[in-house]
Amino acid sequence: MISDFISTSITNKKRLFALLIDPDKHTSESLFDICKNANDARVDLIFVGGSLLNNNIDSSIEFIKSHTKIPALLFPGNLLQISDKADGILLLSLISGRNPDLLIGNHVIASSHIKRSNLEVLPTGYILIEGGKTTSVEYMSNTKPIPADKTDIAIATAIAGEMLGLKYIYLEAGSGANNSVNLEMIENVKKNINIPLMVGGGFRTEDDIKKAVTAGADIIVVGTALEQKPQLLPFLVKACHN
Repeated sequence: MISDFISTSITNKKRLFALLIDPDKHTSESLFDICKNANDARVDLIFVGGSLLNNNIDSSIEFIKSHTKIPALLFPGNLLQISDKADGILLLSLISGRNPDLLIGNHVIASSHIKRSNLEVLPTGYILIEGGKTTSVEYMSNTKPIPADKTDIAIATAIAGEMLGLKYIYLEAGSGANNSVNLEMIENVKKNINIPLMVGGGFRTEDDIKKAVTAGADIIVVGTALEQKPQLLPFLVKACHN
């Protein structure tokens, strides 16, 4: 079980690195390369998804799984991004927004399909944080992010998500954000919840990741920076694990 792996790792003080792959940003050649690099760098998890995902999700997952044994989790941007070829799904509820479709509506529509699949479901409270520019997730979700300096709102939102029974909290600055989630927010959200904390968006350097892990991030998620500079992968993973 992926959830058991995450729980055991965190209990043993190991922080996890999740590589976010948007198949639309890759050719088959670059996807092969990123899978090979992920194996070599000892990436812990692979998240698969994007804002649009024009490529076929089933074939993308099958390609990834044929080239790596790393657990592959769906990171769905919409209802079309569900595939029983994956190992699991981050069932994201956008609890920072007020769009009912992304809070519960799409989940209801997809629930029977997910239940029939073999997907392991990881219920995740998705909290969008202002990252210095309008990101794809903000535009596509039609929701406003929590301002970067409103730590109190982020804390209260995360606490509410845990009280509602969600098993993970994900602080997200958005793909290609100018700024990652600020360290004070990471630290204070982590202090106020008892479930694993994922943090993504805006990570570009080893130092960014080291600081986020020190602040309390249990799982670091990186995508855009590695689309631009795939050679950074081993260094970013090492920064997370150390």
